[in-house]
Amino acid sequence: MKKKEIYTGSSIEIEHVGRSFPVAGGFFEALKDIHVTIPEGKLTILKGRSGSGKTTLLNIIGALDAPTKGKVLIGGQDISGMSEKARDDLRRKQMGFVFQAVSLIPSLNAYQNVEFSLRLAGIREDRKKRVEECLKMVGLGNRMNHMPAEMSGGEQQRVAIARAIAHRPKIILADEPTAELDSAMAAEVTRLLGELTRKEGVTIVMTTHDTGLMDAGDMIIELENGTQAAVTYREDAKAAEGDGLDRAAKDVKDQMQKEKKIHG
Repeated sequence: MKKKEIYTGSSIEIEHVGRSFPVAGGFFEALKDIHVTIPEGKLTILKGRSGSGKTTLLNIIGALDAPTKGKVLIGGQDISGMSEKARDDLRRKQMGFVFQAVSLIPSLNAYQNVEFSLRLAGIREDRKKRVEECLKMVGLGNRMNHMPAEMSGGEQQRVAIARAIAHRPKIILADEPTAELDSAMAAEVTRLLGELTRKEGVTIVMTTHDTGLMDAGDMIIELENGTQAAVTYREDAKAAEGDGLDRAAKDVKDQMQKEKKIHG
């Protein structure tokens, strides 16, 4: 019964979390007293300069690391005290990850890369239908049989997103997913992540230091030198898209249409 309760929701409660690392002569505090609740089914942006603590916090939320102080609750359950096996199970079945380095398997095409994530999650039913659905959702319905080397950086990142959502996770953690993309494609990927919260009901937490994307979330958490500098809620998500996202997304869609004609 307790195992089931772990997965009852996807709100993320960060309660006075601190993380320190041993260094010569003492300790380095990467995070200091972070206390915030990330809402379920929304796109939350962790913003801040490099070294502000964004990735450290994301790793703690994703059960890849444990806080030195405080705790993190997902769906009301404290993940900090879970066994390593339970944490592995949580990551494999209930979370999806998108990283700056796309890390697609180069010997597998787009369809096979996404299907592989379903195999890892132990999902056997309707795999073909779900893979095709996810690739169409990210605008790659006509590129399923293409190898990563035959795709642009933006297309590869969209395959990575399709892979992350295929097993229907409750939470997706995206660490600088647009860092290697041009501004137009970065805006399109960010828009796509926001759209997925509405279509799939998934909670997405994304880090970025791109000033053009920092206000694109439903909620923005600003970190500065490991501290929680500000928390902003956007009641109207479309207001964020007005800051250049719509225009950039249109440019990308136009480019995608051209590519579609070229590739048939």
